[in-house]
Amino acid sequence: MSLVPGASPAAASGAEHVTEPVAYDAILLASFGGPEGQDDVIPFLRNVTRGRGIPDERLEEVAHHYRAFGGVSPINDQNRELKAAMEAELARRGIDLPVYWGNRNWEPFVTDALREAHADGHTTIIAIGTSAYSSYSSCRQYREDFASALSETGLEGVVTIDKVRQFFDHPGFVEPFVEGVTGALRDFESQGFSAQDTHVLFSTHSIPSTDAAKSGPADRGFGEGGAYAAQHLAVAEAVMAGESAPWSLVYQSRSGPPTQPWLEPDINDEIARLAATGVRAVVIVPLGFVSDHMEVKWDLDTEALETAGEHGIAAVRVPTPGVHAAFVSGLVDLVLERRDGVPVSERPAVTPLGPWYDVCRPGCCENVRLGFKPALAGLQP
Repeated sequence: MSLVPGASPAAASGAEHVTEPVAYDAILLASFGGPEGQDDVIPFLRNVTRGRGIPDERLEEVAHHYRAFGGVSPINDQNRELKAAMEAELARRGIDLPVYWGNRNWEPFVTDALREAHADGHTTIIAIGTSAYSSYSSCRQYREDFASALSETGLEGVVTIDKVRQFFDHPGFVEPFVEGVTGALRDFESQGFSAQDTHVLFSTHSIPSTDAAKSGPADRGFGEGGAYAAQHLAVAEAVMAGESAPWSLVYQSRSGPPTQPWLEPDINDEIARLAATGVRAVVIVPLGFVSDHMEVKWDLDTEALETAGEHGIAAVRVPTPGVHAAFVSGLVDLVLERRDGVPVSERPAVTPLGPWYDVCRPGCCENVRLGFKPALAGLQP
């Protein structure tokens, strides 16, 4: 009997790490999705907020972020580039695994990708979610997407979907940030800013405090911010291992009602606070993002940089991993890790928290408001 819904036989027992080889025949690249024109913006935001009853008037308050960029989110083109880069890396290594791409909130949807993969004869799929950390929206919701897609397509019992581990501390994800931070600090030094003049701000998407507390397995005892905060802090510490500049973890892109606690401090509030203490420069690191999402282009490149300018602080935003060679190679390595059943002791991780689980643990990343929905790649619920 399978303890993990929709899993390959190797993952069906629910072991934390699967070290039995699996003959995967396709890769599913799963992402958030985004509008590709002004007419898509409100329908896209309706998809994002489905079930919450938010009127279009309130959605329009967020829509102006997209409208400022012609109604086009950068995320879809970024995923096309990432898909192409992964295909090129697979071909370079002589690995015959096609890559299919599907989104949660906009075309092509995960269901579209799954139907295409099955029509091409593929039934044993390994999925990659384009988010590195543990939380409801960045991990469990992707697992729910996979379960829903199998149900909608009628492919339950026909297609299996496993998922690579959360890759927050995989060297391929971390290396681009190390390069970016090191380069930014050296540039500031050349401009006369000392390490103590400069503060490094590691920024990630804020989430409700209740979701943060439920992120990761309950028995790990991560505390108030759950695995989500602990993972970001551990990665930031690894990035700063060779540097002396002070740093902190900050949050951005809060969208909930004022009465609902979300993770803090907000990056703009922190920039204002740092200015009052005499900090002269900030390095902004989009640690929570794999590519230049709208939250990076608007919340960091527009709002945060404007806030720094208003307070007379020099500021630079370092690159996201995007299609950095180390990141693309690392994603392929994560697939091969599962394909080949690599022992845990041989799996790379740059923090003491990893390597993370192949199969999510019971109750992992619960959404308190929505409850548990069917999800693949993890033990129930």
